[in-house]
Amino acid sequence: MSDPVRDNDISRRRLLGTVGAGATGLALGAAGGAAAYASAAGEAPPALTTVGATGIAFHGEHQAGITTPLQACGHLIAFDLAPGAGRKEAAALMRRWSALASELMAGRAAGDGDTGVALDAGPSSLTVTFGFGRTFFDRTALVAQRPPELDPLPAFSSDQLDAKRSNGDLWVQIGADDALVAFHALRAIQKAAGDAARVRWQMNGFNRSPGATGKPMTARNLMGQLDGTANPKPSEADFDKRIFVPSETSGTKYDWLAGGSYAVVRRIRMLLDDWERLSLKKQELVIGRRKSDGAPLTGGTETTELALDKTGPDGKLVIPDNAHARISAPEQNGGAAMLRRPFSFHDGIGADGTPDAGLLFVCWQADPLRGFVPVQRKLDRGDALSAFIRHEASGLFAVPGGARTGEYVGQRLLES
Repeated sequence: MSDPVRDNDISRRRLLGTVGAGATGLALGAAGGAAAYASAAGEAPPALTTVGATGIAFHGEHQAGITTPLQACGHLIAFDLAPGAGRKEAAALMRRWSALASELMAGRAAGDGDTGVALDAGPSSLTVTFGFGRTFFDRTALVAQRPPELDPLPAFSSDQLDAKRSNGDLWVQIGADDALVAFHALRAIQKAAGDAARVRWQMNGFNRSPGATGKPMTARNLMGQLDGTANPKPSEADFDKRIFVPSETSGTKYDWLAGGSYAVVRRIRMLLDDWERLSLKKQELVIGRRKSDGAPLTGGTETTELALDKTGPDGKLVIPDNAHARISAPEQNGGAAMLRRPFSFHDGIGADGTPDAGLLFVCWQADPLRGFVPVQRKLDRGDALSAFIRHEASGLFAVPGGARTGEYVGQRLLES
C-alpha cells in the first residue's frame, strides 16, 4: 500500500525536476493498476513505459494536480448544478467523482461502463482535482461556510471576458502525460455527473511531453518564452504558507478548506501574429528575460535574481520599467507569490485568419487577494506584454484539501 504523504513528497520533488529513487518505486507500484483491463479478459498485462506506469496518489493532505509536475495534456471543465439540485445531490456527486478519480489515477477502469479508451495505458501521471466556485455555496445553502477569499475578482482593463466560459459551481482539472488517458478521465467524469450537474464550459490544453528534453526544464509557452521561472519552490521554507490554506483554519467554519488552496483560472489569448512580428531583441525587452534560456537581461542564468537597478551604457534600465518580469516580480509586489501551473491551448484559426491560441493560466495560492490580485492589478497598469494578450475567460475556485482514505473531496464541507 502506498503512503499518501510520501507520494505527495515525491510529486513535490519532481516539481523541481529532481526525481529520486522513491519515484521509481511509485511508478512500478502504479503499473499494477494498469493490468485491470487485461486481467479481466484473462490476458497478460501490457508492458508499460516509465511515462505510462507513473501514478500519483489520490488521497493525501493536499489534492493532486497542484504541486504535481506539469503534465503533457489537460482538460479544465466547469459544471453548474442542475436546477433543483442542492447539498444532498452535490454530496452524492462528489462521492461518485472521488471514487472514480481514485480508480482512474491508479490506472484502473472506470467501472462496468468503461469506454476502453485507455485500454492499453497505465495511469500516466493522471490527476483529477476538484474545486468549488462562489455560486456553489448559494446552491447548496452553505453560504455561511463560503470564505471571503471567494469574493469576485476585480475587473481589469485588459479583460474581454466571456461570461459563458467563466466561473461555475464546480471546477475539475484533469492532467495526464497521455492524451487518451486524459480524455478517458474527462469522459468518465462528465458521464458520472449524471443528472446532478451540467457542463458550463470546457477547455483543452497541452504542454511539452516528459522526456522530450535532455533534462527537466521550465516549460515554454506559445510565445516561445520559458513560463514559470519565478515560481515559488517546495524547498522554500514559506512555500506551504504561500500556496496552501493553513491548518489553523481547523476549528473554524472554514475548516473544510484546511490544506486546500485557491485556483485562479484565466483563458489568455495570445496575439501571436503581432508578437511574431517583433524582433528577438524587442521580444526580450517586453519580457525582461533572454528567450534562449530565460535568464534576466541583466545576466546570469534562469534562476539568477533580476538586477532591477542595473543600467546600460546609455543610462537606461537594462530591464525596462514596463517589462513583464519586472512588474510581476515578487519583490515588486510586496512578496506576493503564486504557483503558476498552466497549459497552452490552440483551438483552430479564427474567421480573421489569426490563431485562437494562448495560455490556460492556472495559478495556486493560499489567498488570491494577496497572490493573484495585487500582481494582476500592477500588470494591468503598464505591462508591456498587455499589447499582445487578451484575457477572455476567468474563474476563481476554492479547492479543498485532499481526501483522507475513506473520505471524498469536500466531505468536511458538505457533511458539516
